[in-house]
Amino acid sequence: MNRFYRWTPIKWMWPLAICLALTGCQEKGPSEVELARDEGISYMQQADYENAAASFERAYGLCDEKMPETKTDISLYEAACQFKLGDYESVTSTCTRVLDLKDNDNADAYYLRGASFLRLGQADMAKADFDSASLMEPENYDLFLNIYQQYEEVNQSAVGDEYLQKALNISGEEMEDYYQKGNIYFYLGNYQKAQEMLAKPAEAKHQKAMMLMGQVYLALNDSVSARNIYQQYMEEYGEDAAAYNGIALCEVADGNYDAAVTAAETGLALEGGEDAKRDLLYNEIVALERKHDFEAAAVKAAQFVELYPDDEEGKKEYDFLSTR
Repeated sequence: MNRFYRWTPIKWMWPLAICLALTGCQEKGPSEVELARDEGISYMQQADYENAAASFERAYGLCDEKMPETKTDISLYEAACQFKLGDYESVTSTCTRVLDLKDNDNADAYYLRGASFLRLGQADMAKADFDSASLMEPENYDLFLNIYQQYEEVNQSAVGDEYLQKALNISGEEMEDYYQKGNIYFYLGNYQKAQEMLAKPAEAKHQKAMMLMGQVYLALNDSVSARNIYQQYMEEYGEDAAAYNGIALCEVADGNYDAAVTAAETGLALEGGEDAKRDLLYNEIVALERKHDFEAAAVKAAQFVELYPDDEEGKKEYDFLSTR
């Protein structure tokens, strides 16, 4: 995406199985564990990963040996924060702590540790961990795409290709299988192949496939088809912030900047859809810039950086508008 507008790419998300199970906490007092854990999550939401990691470490210390699931979940939160901080040595230690728990082979821990080994230049150990995660979850499309993206980020995408091929070789004729493979092709920029894969599930009103097909049409510069599928999506599933973001992008692509601002404001007023609202606000800023309303754009940009301090693109927009 260029500086002017965006839809967050369907890229890897932390594949953390962090549904905290607080069973077995009675002797130590579950409220202490919950408070420390919730504090860590709050810091994460503020992009304060250093304090978040410290909170999770404190929560871990409140657990006892009868709480392996809770210790695993808290540790994975902590490892995610350490990864954000670039503290890859600590990630490997934290994930090893998870894997050393009795009878606790964990694909997420292998994945995070492998990603950290890769950043530390320990390619053989990284691949061993990625392979361990793959063996545990041989039909996890997201995992294979995540691994590929890790290799891509260190300029070793050729090595990561084998994991993408594993994903594309997963047998399955369900709508979800077509969607997942379409997602992979979309990420690779093969929009024609993505369109082919998504045609069947989108026609069947598969929710994620319809949304992704809109992005594919936009990538193919077909704003008419993109707008149409977003409208179909909302007819099927109701008003949705992500769908309004897609419509806003269609309007920007067609030069209808007032309509883009209207679509963004409508989406931002809806309940839920917080991830999409980040992009909605960003694209509203872009639409305001395009219509040369720099004063309003600057106000929105200030709001954006306050809400999303870890967003680098948002910071660039704010800096750009602050200098005008």
